[in-house]
Parts: sequence; structure tokens; C-alpha cells
Amino acid sequence: MRMLKEDYINTIIISKSEFITRLFRVNNIDDVNKYLSETRKKHYDASHNCYAYILGENGEIEKSSDDGEPLKTAGIPMLEVLKKNNVTNILAITTRYFGGILLGAGGLIRAYSKSVSEALKLVKYYVAKEQIKIMMNTSYSGYNILIKNINYITILNTYYNTDVLLEIAIDMDIYNKFEDDLFKYKIDVITLSKIGTIFIEIPENN
Repeated sequence: MRMLKEDYINTIIISKSEFITRLFRVNNIDDVNKYLSETRKKHYDASHNCYAYILGENGEIEKSSDDGEPLKTAGIPMLEVLKKNNVTNILAITTRYFGGILLGAGGLIRAYSKSVSEALKLVKYYVAKEQIKIMMNTSYSGYNILIKNINYITILNTYYNTDVLLEIAIDMDIYNKFEDDLFKYKIDVITLSKIGTIFIEIPENN
């Protein structure tokens, strides 16, 4: 699923009501509560601070609130927009300043949906990719050959001593290619061991 790295804010006006949508990257309920508290304090004078959030690697945790708007006219429409965009670890808060014109249930659903949709158009998405984490020890000459010829690995940490100790992340489906390339380029491997997996966030469509 997709995630956002940064926070975003967008404002639209519908029938004189101001709808301010903020999008936050959240990793747990504590993050959600923190941003909700901050937004409510900032917009204490607003008519409503409605919200929806999705958490979890597969979006398994979700919740929404109408915050005083008629039932199912704000939070759920906001949540449906998030789900439609296949995004997780996200909190959307839409603050409404009432402009004096009643929108009706249908109008509110469209307004809150549109406010979140417009904010999401600003987002640059990231996706989490599971990779194998490797510890590799090689000589300085082996290290130089590695960084010159193998460009599909991510070097997480490098430790220089008598030899070079590397902490590497690599896509799970090309680990065998990595081993073949070590042999192909005659990189002297002193030690090589898998130490688990790691999730790397990469820009979408990268």
C-alpha cells in the first residue's frame, strides 16, 4: 500500500463554507491522537473537525468521525476516499468553518469527499518494499569493485577497519543475482550473512 512522507494541507470553499483538510503520516494511535489534539486546539473555533484514518501494513485498522455533522456525512466519506487511493498510515482531518448555507446530507458527503480528494492530489506517495538485510565483509579493493559495478543494492552502513564491513539491503527476488555478480566481478567476500529483512520506502513509480 501507499504512504506519504510529508504532511499536506489544502483548503476549498463550498457554498461559503471553508473546508481545510490536513493529511498526516501516522504510524500508530499515539500519532493520531497527537495530531487530532493539535488540530482541535488550532481550530477550536471551527464548526467541525471531522477525521478518518487508516493504519497497518495492509490497512487493517481504520476509524472515522463525523464530529457533530449528520451521521455518515463526513467521516465515512473521507475514509472511503482514503481507501480508494490505497493509502495507509494516514490521518485526514477536515476542519469546517460554516458559511451560513446548509448543504444537506448529499452536499456534505460530496464536500468532505472532495476536500480529501483535492488534498490527495498534492501527495507524493511512497511504497514500502521488503528487502533482505545482509552483512558483508570484503577487502578495500572488493569494496571499490562492488560500488562501481553493482548498483541495485542499498548500502545502509559502512564500517572501515582492516577490511570493509557493509550493511546492505537488497530486493528479495534478486539475491541470487547478487551472489552471481559477486563471483562475476571477482569480489573477494570474507563473510556474507543474511540478518533478516527490512522495509525500504521508495518513491512510487521509481
